[in-house]
Amino acid sequence: MTDGLMLVFLVVIVLVGGGILFLIAHGRGAGKQLDVDRYRTSWMTIERQLVKGEEATSHLAVLNADKLLDQALRQRGVKGDTMGERMKNAAGIWSNANTVWSAHKIRNRIAHEPDVRVGYDNARRALAAYKRALKDLGAI
Repeated sequence: MTDGLMLVFLVVIVLVGGGILFLIAHGRGAGKQLDVDRYRTSWMTIERQLVKGEEATSHLAVLNADKLLDQALRQRGVKGDTMGERMKNAAGIWSNANTVWSAHKIRNRIAHEPDVRVGYDNARRALAAYKRALKDLGAI
């Protein structure tokens, strides 16, 4: 090989290697570090909001859990214009994507259906899904 070709070959290898390292470092879900203490404190507040026998607390806790997950997704740099898009783009992160989607669907019902009723048990299941998702993201 000539010196010129060898130089081009080495430059290409360095650029490809650098690109791979960049993708690994900035890939899906690998954005900024999350403030775990702040997320844990917020999560404990959400869990305390849920009171058995008080339906409004079920709605509030689910809405706040969804907001906290969205905040973590954004902070981790997951792309998407909506929460749904961010959740799809984070699909490889979830240990159980179905439960996260079910929880988000409950949130959507609370937000968009005026007569929706979400009981304590359904809210607890949704909160468990959000908690697992936050753990999967490294937020709590």
